[in-house]
Amino acid sequence: MIRLNPQFILQLILISCLLLSSSLLADELKPFTSDGCSAFPDGTLQHQSLWAECCIQHDLAYWQGGTITQREQADKALQSCVKQAGEAEVADLMLAGVRVGGSPYWPTPFRWGYGWSYGRGYKPLTSEEKSQIQSQLKQLQLLLETLSKSLDATMSH
Repeated sequence: MIRLNPQFILQLILISCLLLSSSLLADELKPFTSDGCSAFPDGTLQHQSLWAECCIQHDLAYWQGGTITQREQADKALQSCVKQAGEAEVADLMLAGVRVGGSPYWPTPFRWGYGWSYGRGYKPLTSEEKSQIQSQLKQLQLLLETLSKSLDATMSH
C-alpha cells in the first residue's frame, strides 16, 4: 500500500485550486491602440491617409479578438473598405498580409486579439469580455467627443 504524506496531498489540492481559479478569472482588456496600417502605408503618396480609417476599423476588430470566423470577417471588411477607396490591388495585397501576419499565435502588437494577453488564440468572447469591450468603447467615445469639442472651440477662435 502506498502512503501519501498528508502535507503533500494538501499542497496538491492548494496548487490545483490556484490553477483552477486563475483559469476562471477573466483577462483584463488593455486599452485600444491603433498604429494605422501597421507595417503598411496608410495611403498613397498623393493621399497619405486614403485608407487609414479602414485600418483603424480593422484594428478595433483585432483588438477585441474572438473566433476565427470573426477574424475572417474583419479581414474581408478591410479588403472591401480599401477597395471602396478605389484601390483594389492594394486591398488584395493588404488582405494577403493580414491573413499571414495577423495570426493570434504571432507575438506581435497587432495580432488577432491583441487587447488580451498573449495566448488567447481563437475563441468566442465571454459575456464578461464583451462587457469590458463595451466599457472601453464608451470611454473611448467620450474621449473622442471631448477632443472634438475642444478642437471645434479652438478652430472657432
